[in-house]
Amino acid sequence: MNTPVSSPPPSARPIPTRALRALSEFFRLEAAGGLVLIAAAALALIAANSPLHDAYESFRQMPVQVRIGALDIAKPALLWINDGLMAIFFLLVALEIKREMLSGQLAGRAQLILPLACASAGVVVPALLFYAMNRGDAEAMRGWAVPTATDIAFALGVLALLGSRVPAAMKLLLSTIAVIDDLIAILIIALFYSHGLSMTALIWAGAALAGMWLLNRRGVTALAPYLLLGVVLWVCVLKSGVHATLAGVATGLMIPHVDKRNAIDDAHEHSPLETLEHALHPWVAYAILPLFAFANAGLVLGGLSLDDATAALPLGIVLGLVIGKPIGIVGIALLLRALGWVKLPAGMDLRAMLGLGLMCGIGFTMSLFIASLAYQNPLHYEEAVLGVLAASVISALVGYLWLRAVLPSRAQRS
Repeated sequence: MNTPVSSPPPSARPIPTRALRALSEFFRLEAAGGLVLIAAAALALIAANSPLHDAYESFRQMPVQVRIGALDIAKPALLWINDGLMAIFFLLVALEIKREMLSGQLAGRAQLILPLACASAGVVVPALLFYAMNRGDAEAMRGWAVPTATDIAFALGVLALLGSRVPAAMKLLLSTIAVIDDLIAILIIALFYSHGLSMTALIWAGAALAGMWLLNRRGVTALAPYLLLGVVLWVCVLKSGVHATLAGVATGLMIPHVDKRNAIDDAHEHSPLETLEHALHPWVAYAILPLFAFANAGLVLGGLSLDDATAALPLGIVLGLVIGKPIGIVGIALLLRALGWVKLPAGMDLRAMLGLGLMCGIGFTMSLFIASLAYQNPLHYEEAVLGVLAASVISALVGYLWLRAVLPSRAQRS
């Protein structure tokens, strides 16, 4: 989950005290949530490779049915997590994107150039490396977007281990790059991972969306009608062939954000958007994302060989995340700096930018999610999970060790 906040240029207005408190709370939540996320993934691997394997699979495949009249939704627990709970994650992502684009750090063009360019290059270069490794396999190429994502919670969890060494500007830039990654991922899911469209369901989805738009236009600020229509929208999108999580995105974009100052003045209350965002954030960080990680990261390692690990599909994901991400991000940052269009954020040099690029190679949540959409073949899916897990661990370890070596400690700075 990502909240877009980039490092403002020296000439930018100072961030008010309340906004600083909000940023501090965000980083605390994300860093702690990232550590819980790592623990959940480790627990999944332990469960899948121990005598608990059968119980773990029974949990993932446990049938869950909801029936109201003619409406009948029956799915295994794994799909309820991926299609249902992850829609709440995407709702939160949409809330954060809307807030930052209307009244936050993405509202100004000067603040947007560097993270937008870094995020874009950090998507294109990994996709090209994956293509180079898998261009001869049409089925494998369905997962070209797997190595393009960044997991902000996981990355901030690793950065938290470095304590005061990490400059605030690095956390802000990393957060902004990650949320733009999420926005690109949303577009990719909508364009490339929808299938078997049902026009009837899409029409009903359009009606629910129109209802939320009318509420917004009429100035309705109560959250309940938006959320009720959001549930209707989710059911319609689920039945339409478009991935159900996009209903969360659409609902988030319709929640009103009436305070143009982003509620940073103590004399003003939070907007409806911010109220919902603050309410959802702990649930997503500490419950939904760890549950998603536990349900999706349980790869059985016993039957894997060196040939499996070096196959084109997992290797393409590893190369894309571990090498493609830092090359794209650092390369475009250096180019823009050479052109005089941007400056590196305060407290960051080339070595710090390289460390940030390595941290962006931690794909995990969104990468696993895209892999679940891309591959119906269990073999390809397991190879993709292997690639994502390996790349995320390598990026986390190398990024941590690199930043520990190049970032000065508080004692060295003083």
